[in-house]
Amino acid sequence: MTTTSAEYPTAPGEPSGALSGTAPEPVDENIWLEEIYGEEQLAWVREQNARTEELLEDAEYGELEDRILEVLDSTDRIAMVGKHGQWYYNFWKDRDNPKGLWRRTDWESYRAGSPAWETLLDVDALAAAEGEEWVFHGASFLRPAAGQPHRLALLALSPDGGDANRYREFDVETRSFVDPAEGGFDLPTAKGNVSWLDADTLLVASTAAGLPTTTSSYARTGVVLRRGESLASAERLFEIPEDHMMALLAHDSTPGFERTFAVDWISFFEKRTSVLRDGVWVELDVPEDVNLSSHREWLLFRPQGEWTLDGTSYPAGSLLAARFDDFLAGSRELSVLFTPDAHTSLQSWSWTRDFLLLNLLRDVSSEIRVLDPQRPGADVAWASSVLDACPPLHDVNAYAVDDEDGSGDDGDGSGGAGNDFWLVATGFTTPSTLTRGTLTRAGADGVVSTHEVVRTAPSFFDEDAYEVQQHFAVSKDGTRVPYFQIAAKDLVLDGQNPTQLSGYGGFEISRTPAYSGAVGRAWLERRTEESAGAVGDVPHSRGGVYVVANIRGGGEYGPSWHRAALQDKRHRAYEDFAAVAQDLIARGVTSRQRLGCVGGSNGGLLVGNMLTQYPDLFGAVSCGVPLLDMRRYSKLSAGYSWIAEYGDPDVPEQWEFIRTFSPYHLLRDGVEYPETFIWTATSDDRVGPVQARKMAARMQAMGIPNVWFHEALEGGHAGASDNRQAAALQSRSQHFLWRALAGRAA
Repeated sequence: MTTTSAEYPTAPGEPSGALSGTAPEPVDENIWLEEIYGEEQLAWVREQNARTEELLEDAEYGELEDRILEVLDSTDRIAMVGKHGQWYYNFWKDRDNPKGLWRRTDWESYRAGSPAWETLLDVDALAAAEGEEWVFHGASFLRPAAGQPHRLALLALSPDGGDANRYREFDVETRSFVDPAEGGFDLPTAKGNVSWLDADTLLVASTAAGLPTTTSSYARTGVVLRRGESLASAERLFEIPEDHMMALLAHDSTPGFERTFAVDWISFFEKRTSVLRDGVWVELDVPEDVNLSSHREWLLFRPQGEWTLDGTSYPAGSLLAARFDDFLAGSRELSVLFTPDAHTSLQSWSWTRDFLLLNLLRDVSSEIRVLDPQRPGADVAWASSVLDACPPLHDVNAYAVDDEDGSGDDGDGSGGAGNDFWLVATGFTTPSTLTRGTLTRAGADGVVSTHEVVRTAPSFFDEDAYEVQQHFAVSKDGTRVPYFQIAAKDLVLDGQNPTQLSGYGGFEISRTPAYSGAVGRAWLERRTEESAGAVGDVPHSRGGVYVVANIRGGGEYGPSWHRAALQDKRHRAYEDFAAVAQDLIARGVTSRQRLGCVGGSNGGLLVGNMLTQYPDLFGAVSCGVPLLDMRRYSKLSAGYSWIAEYGDPDVPEQWEFIRTFSPYHLLRDGVEYPETFIWTATSDDRVGPVQARKMAARMQAMGIPNVWFHEALEGGHAGASDNRQAAALQSRSQHFLWRALAGRAA
């Protein structure tokens, strides 16, 4: 059970809160747009959509959308699989199956390259039969009895692509849902999580059936749901305070190490974890900012801040280990598995049967280490070796195939996969590759691995014509900020290249190299009119330049990189991003007229601040599913859960710094703003569409020219629930930026 990390309106007539000690709310003329599904509000959305579609959806747009959809629907894409027993499961979308197929195959068939897939669930057919626009969000299998196949699973289905799911029990052998009239589990649509306790019992944290919710709109209680019972009558097992973020329940059914956990997720970066012992919850005695995960006899710790224990200090971002039962018994003897440095951070980890794989970043390039906790004859515990599988400026991730496979053949034809691992490698100009490897002990040589390439993704643009460079910009406070530049090898540094700058900078999320056929086709390979000979006499190829900035607030250098831009330090993220923009201009890559930025969610807040605080650096801004009204963000959708990241706007002292990065309140008359495209989704129940609506409405009312808005009616926080919607979303953003930047005279 891993607990390591990875976003309500006040009535218009309600008092501002000044008398109760909260910060008063500024006048908001657009608060009426906060009613998400109101008839008048949706009429406004449809009018805006029509206006934007008239601008963007020309013949070139149609061609671009088709080219991006060809990438997304390609049948040559890697069908990523997850192993359960002898079967390898995959979820697949393409042109003929826009909502997708859940299917499985065996190893020999998958390895051969043309798998014989057995379709378990056709989501398009299900949607048509039930009259519901289902979006598949995954499956959770019940561990079968020893020697039995995996048969029962809980399928998560969203009616609109949002975070709220309906959980339904499914039998993979009969390829059908288990009838609720016969005791099958069928949980109402809600936010929450579900875990199998045994064949007839679920652990459920849910907001359905009148169960209490937190201020963040998530589940406040955990219940034990037995087959045939209703959620409303289920036994309450766990409860958290209303102002905490969410409650979670999970059961680890590993034979010999069965444990039930409860997590009181206090805020985005603070949590308390308890384990059920003899009917009593026993809290694991660690600081609230220490992330925990368990695996058989081991308990791992990753502190978000410096942790001092029995006189020993462990730095933020390190990884530590103890034996689970020893730690509960009071022992505080910890093994140090990883210590970060100025260049290297831990991103994730995964257990095979006998080894621990660490996925690291060294200056935003991958490095993988293999740790052996019990290597015979080793001089030190947890002997470490480097897995030689990571080319520079690439993202490579290693994770176990199935750590519970025994040493003998389990029937899947692999001869036992307990120490097998998947290796997924990608780069900006390198199509993804899927490799299967095996780890073995080799005496004094430590751990060795063998590899077999299983799949290579197709090429969707001429990658050989482009090169990836890493540069470092110097931020306002002297911090060196890395960024990736992907451009044609014959790039001319004359300031005239249309350049798209992307970033995120929040929640310890890292932006790493990744292949995108859509970006290659929509941006790198597109040509300006000048290069085509229609206008001007530019002698070289004038495709676009794509840039990814690794700014503070993210996780590229671990928790310290993230915490450097928390709350009142938020401007460091924006100063970093601006420094990258300035460096691109200073190096002659682009100019203000040719430079655009794009970001979504927290990245939408980032580019919203570029729009309002650095308008002189950018010619265009594409702002998606964004936070923008930072005075009311904590009252909208799941916003309350992000107070740990941004601060609490109801606290006067905190509103004083939050207001300095609230784009909705930073708009000013008389400023020449970049061309702006704001896009969102009606069904987004995480950030919600209303902040985007209000920002566009205010900008248009101020008479700011070239402000465009589009709202997809479904798709959740991703803005799209199938490939056609995803292609349309990407095409609008890319086409807007290209028109604004490449079509403008220098």
